[in-house]
Amino acid sequence: MARHGGGRGWYGKVIGVALGVTALAAGASVWTAQAGSVGGSSPKVTASAKPASEVEPVAVTIAHASDKGARGVNITIDDGPDPVWTPQVLDVLREYGVKATFCMVGTQAQAHPDLVRQVVAAGHRLCDHSVSHDTAMDKKSEAYQSRQILDAERMITKASGGVRPMYYRAPGGAFTPYSRTLAASRGMRPLGWNVDSKDFERPGTDAVVATVQRELPNGPTLLFHDAGGDRSQTVAALRRLLPWLKDQGYSFGFPVR
Repeated sequence: MARHGGGRGWYGKVIGVALGVTALAAGASVWTAQAGSVGGSSPKVTASAKPASEVEPVAVTIAHASDKGARGVNITIDDGPDPVWTPQVLDVLREYGVKATFCMVGTQAQAHPDLVRQVVAAGHRLCDHSVSHDTAMDKKSEAYQSRQILDAERMITKASGGVRPMYYRAPGGAFTPYSRTLAASRGMRPLGWNVDSKDFERPGTDAVVATVQRELPNGPTLLFHDAGGDRSQTVAALRRLLPWLKDQGYSFGFPVR
């Protein structure tokens, strides 16, 4: 669920803004939340849930770029997992051979661990999207922010069978210097978006498709949702957009860590 008033679509503008926070070590983490390739008969999950002392910190800046370069796009899916819509999104991604990043709400992951494991087994990445999706958490205390981020991390890791989230996306973009630093210290790169599909508003499949096509020049990270209500328009839009993006010469990747 995105929070869109008050300039919360500003991610591309804040890239590189330090906000007075010193960046943490930017080395890539040694663990992975990915599994085998599309078409593999029985993908094996490689994961290592590490204690805090062994977690490698990552950059504190908000990630937007794609590991596929200038013609790469990152599909990101927020607010699930949901027992109705997540399987349908997974089916579409599998049909077109696309990997995505699933930004999961802690309570949803806790309620549907089977779906979290399906996401991991299909080779997608996990992202911490807080415990309860409080879009005003940037106005709350640091202790509250800490609970929302770290408890969700634990919930998602447990539900996945030990695969830790690689990113942290603040609900509605409600990042703070503190939350970004905390997430990065836990090996979770703060994750923004460049293109808001507006699918959460359910404007119609044609409108979702048109929004993504129009806004794509803004950057590679695309925002969709697999929970929070009827997501049939999202599923239908992805079914049209994924082949269209391929036809335009785009490759599907992950946000750069």
